[in-house]
Amino acid sequence: MLVLFIYTQKMADNEIRNLIIISTFIFALAPTFVVIYIMLYNQRRKQHAREKAQMRETFEAEIVKAEQEIKEQTMQTIGADLHDNIGQLLSLTSLTLKSIEPEDSDKITPKVNSAIELISNSIQEMRLLGRLLQGEQLISQGLEAAIRHEIKWLEKSGKYKVIYLCEDELPASNPDKDLIIFRILQEILNNIIKHAMATQLAITLEHSDGIKCLCISDNGIGFDPDKPRSDQIGMGLSNIQKRASLLGGEAIIESKINKGTSITITIPYP
Repeated sequence: MLVLFIYTQKMADNEIRNLIIISTFIFALAPTFVVIYIMLYNQRRKQHAREKAQMRETFEAEIVKAEQEIKEQTMQTIGADLHDNIGQLLSLTSLTLKSIEPEDSDKITPKVNSAIELISNSIQEMRLLGRLLQGEQLISQGLEAAIRHEIKWLEKSGKYKVIYLCEDELPASNPDKDLIIFRILQEILNNIIKHAMATQLAITLEHSDGIKCLCISDNGIGFDPDKPRSDQIGMGLSNIQKRASLLGGEAIIESKINKGTSITITIPYP
């Protein structure tokens, strides 16, 4: 009985000693774990700050790029309009005035009136060009106004019927996001003009639950999304998706052969 008691006592002493050793070991390692945790936390925080700064730099660079592309687009539109529209009006004015014969008095007044009307049309076209030069100012007035202005130039060609639907109440504008969204719209319209062979377009601008949605559809020839596209079309669509992603959104592209194409841009807003 005494032997059993001594054995039990030794077992208890060993357990207490082991418990003390384990507790001492844990308490000794605890500061090390705390230091490691703090180091890892600081590293993650620094990495997050670097990624955030890099994203901001990328966003700012994209804004500058979009501004430059809008200016280039504006100059191309102005050049085309000067050549195809205003140039033609002035040429017709010149021909009308040159065709006047002093001895044919009955035709002088109608031709002069015709020349005056042509000059008046030229002045109106020049005023529209002047407004186009204020592209950045259009963006400052809001995305909705900029889209309406772009549609006017598209309809001037007489090749497209455009239906534009916009919510009556939109949230306060975010000029930086509006600039990139507007450039996405221009890129989509350029793709339609160059490749779609469309005659009708539908554009909608909506806002719901903190998401701005821009949808552009056409009745053009479309394409098969499962087949490789030409480099030019592929790069254009890839650029649209990249820019939407940069704003934290996405671009959904749907198309069928001879059934047209629909591109929906959803962006967190503002």
